[in-house]
Amino acid sequence: MSVKIYVGNLPFSVTDSILESNFAEFGRVSTAKVMMDRESGRSKGFAFVEMASAEVAQAAITALNGMSVDGRSIVVNLARPREEGGGSGGYSAAGYATAKRSDVGYGNGGFGGGRY
Repeated sequence: MSVKIYVGNLPFSVTDSILESNFAEFGRVSTAKVMMDRESGRSKGFAFVEMASAEVAQAAITALNGMSVDGRSIVVNLARPREEGGGSGGYSAAGYATAKRSDVGYGNGGFGGGRY
């Protein structure tokens, strides 16, 4: 069973391969992925590493949490599952997110006329 680890406060210079080699000292790394900003292509400063077992993951967390990398104290802990919901609006089972807003729609200043 693989275990997912969150790595935060990373310097922007850290790449997937650097991250993988640092964690490989503790055991087999399944994946190592630095999260990148879509628009700028620059690192977001955090990553996820998936390791082969819980024992190996815990050894890496214990050894690397708080370690200084390029002058930044990194945060290493077990990744929490992604929360359901959230998102940026759009369509859901409850309908469009804008339906809850009183200032959007016909007669309220939207495209259909309304306040002048």
